[in-house]
Amino acid sequence: MRPFSYTRAQTVHEAVQALASDPQAVLLAGGTNLIDLMKYEVERPGAIIDINRLPLNFINDLPDGGIRIGALVTNSSVADDERVRTRYPLLASAILAGASPQLRNAATTGGNLLQRTRCYYFYDAATPCNKRQPGSGCAAIGGVNRIHAILGASDSCITVHPSDMCVALAALGATIEVEGPAGRRDIAFSDFHRLPGDRPELDNTLQSGELVVAIRLEPNHFAVHHTYLKLRDRLSYAFALVSVAVAVELSNDRFVDVRVALGGVAHKPWRDRLVEAEFAGVVADEEAFQKLAERLLSGAKGHGGNDFKIPLAAKAIVRALKHATSGRPQDQAAKSVQ
Repeated sequence: MRPFSYTRAQTVHEAVQALASDPQAVLLAGGTNLIDLMKYEVERPGAIIDINRLPLNFINDLPDGGIRIGALVTNSSVADDERVRTRYPLLASAILAGASPQLRNAATTGGNLLQRTRCYYFYDAATPCNKRQPGSGCAAIGGVNRIHAILGASDSCITVHPSDMCVALAALGATIEVEGPAGRRDIAFSDFHRLPGDRPELDNTLQSGELVVAIRLEPNHFAVHHTYLKLRDRLSYAFALVSVAVAVELSNDRFVDVRVALGGVAHKPWRDRLVEAEFAGVVADEEAFQKLAERLLSGAKGHGGNDFKIPLAAKAIVRALKHATSGRPQDQAAKSVQ
């Protein structure tokens, strides 16, 4: 057993102060990832700050028609909220594709953003891992890397971000609200998670003492033309080999706005806005889908065991675009087959 102190924060300010004052402190919300990390001794916190009593369990309407989701709202509650299902069905679909009902009932929105990779070597303290122990090496490079990154990797780390929810949030262009010692600030979702570079131990751009308080979603035109496609080894409770979140706005069968975010392929949810912009005004047909997939994966690189992910991702993008543009999301298509 490794001893640690336990504090139950009553206010956001109190939690920020406790977090900022102790570099060994970690936050506890649902605990669905933290408990595993502690059991495997990947995380050895000197202090645990319980934030479950903070007033962050809310889903509020915003004046512009968007919504604001508190960091302590459970994944199940987000997916089941009528406003989310009506205005942001892509988000609900992605959440329901993740984990198991029991885990979704406990896991929180903020925790989902901050969950850590499921790389085999990261969880095995007997093997080198730059994310767990900077400078020790990356055992996945040249090792068993079937689940690893094909985009945005570095010589230091080729792991992937595990979230389904975050892939949808990337496509929707969410904003993350955080609070820290310097006050409150907003982070664009595309800037929240990091690529590994030479600092793979850093998952995100949070500064010391900051905690996530809410996620904001702007109004959009994607309630009909969207889909979340998750390809995995088994249908029940498995992380994505490749996932695709597509949100499309159409006019006369042409793209007005097309957004494609990928999961299971990079250290962060992967989205390329410059490539998306190339297809504005283009007829939304199979030829365009193929070209879009090709452009999005132009920099993809396998590492032996995960080479199959590149053609798999290309086919998944095309399939997801077909479902989204037809107004027949993947989950509805699956139900019609059963």
